[in-house]
Amino acid sequence: MPIRTPLWRSWHQPLVLFSASMGVLAVVCAVGLVVDDRVLAGARIWAKPLKFSLSFVAYGLSLAWMLSLLDRGRRVGWWAGTVVAAASAVEMVIITGQAIRGRRSHFNHETPFDETLFDAMAVTVVILWVGTVAIAFLLLCARIADRAAAWAMRCGIAIALAGAAVGFLMTRPAPGQRRGASPVVGAHSVGVPDGGPSMPLTGWSTTGGDLRIPHFVGMHALQLLPLLVMALTVLAPRVARLADTRTRLRLVLVASGAYAALFGLVTWQALRGQPLLRPDGATLTAAGLIACATAAGVYAALRAPAGLSRRRSRSCPSCGPRSAAPTSTASAS
Repeated sequence: MPIRTPLWRSWHQPLVLFSASMGVLAVVCAVGLVVDDRVLAGARIWAKPLKFSLSFVAYGLSLAWMLSLLDRGRRVGWWAGTVVAAASAVEMVIITGQAIRGRRSHFNHETPFDETLFDAMAVTVVILWVGTVAIAFLLLCARIADRAAAWAMRCGIAIALAGAAVGFLMTRPAPGQRRGASPVVGAHSVGVPDGGPSMPLTGWSTTGGDLRIPHFVGMHALQLLPLLVMALTVLAPRVARLADTRTRLRLVLVASGAYAALFGLVTWQALRGQPLLRPDGATLTAAGLIACATAAGVYAALRAPAGLSRRRSRSCPSCGPRSAAPTSTASAS
C-alpha cells in the first residue's frame, strides 16, 4: 500500500519552518508574560513579540499554502517565499532581542545601537512587502480551477499588502518629535501619545486613533477570505444555491469588496484620531452604507444562481434556444 505524502509537505517549506518557529516563540513569550512583569510604553514587555509571533504563524502558513497552488513561476515563487521568511525572521530576532533588553523595538532612536536595529527592521519590512508583492503577482497570473478560491487569495493578498503598508504611516514623526533630536520618532497612536489607556488583549488606544487597527484588519484578509471560500464549499452540499461555482465566486467578490471598504473605514477613522469604539456620526454613516451595500450584494449574488437557472431552461421545451446554453463552470482563472 503506497504511503501518502502529507499535504503540508507540498507547501513552501521555508515558510512552514518559519511559522513553526514562530509557534515555539509564541509559547516562550506567553511564559515571559507570566514570569516577567516589566512594562514598557504602557504594555507588558513580552506582549509585542507574542502578538507578532502569532500573526506571523498565520501569515507564513497562508503564503506557504498559496505558493503550493502556483502552476507557473514556481521557482520565482519559492525564492520570493524564502525571502519573506528570512526577512520576517530577522525582524522577529530584533523585536525579541529588544524585549529581552527591556528596550523599544519600534521608533527607537535613543542610542546609535537602538537606531541601527530599528533601521535594520525597517529594511526587513520593505523586503517582506516587496516579496509579498511578487507572490501576489504570481497568484494573479496563476490558472486555478476554483475561481472563487483564486479570487479570494488574490483579493486577500492585495488587501494584506495595503494593511502592511499602513505600517509605513507609523514611522512619521508625531507632534513634538523631530528626526535627529527625539529619542522616539514615530507612533501608532494618532491624536494621543503612545502608552495611554488601551483595550485589553489588543492594546489598541481607547482615547485616540490607532493605526495598528487597520494594520491588523488588512493583514488578516489573507486568512479570512480563503476561510470564507472553505466555509462556502463545506455548505455547498447542504445549500443548493451554493452548489453553483459562479454563485460562490460572486459571494467572494462581494465579501472582498466589503472587506476592502471596512479596511478603508478603519484607516480613515484612525487617521482622524478617533477611537475604534467611539465612532462619530460620519463613521457610523459610512459603516451603515457599507453594511447596506454588502447586504444588497449578497442578495444579488444569491438571487439567481446561473447553474440552476440554466438546468431549468434545458428541461423546459418552451424556453427557446437558451436551453442549449452550456452549464460547465470549470473555466480556469
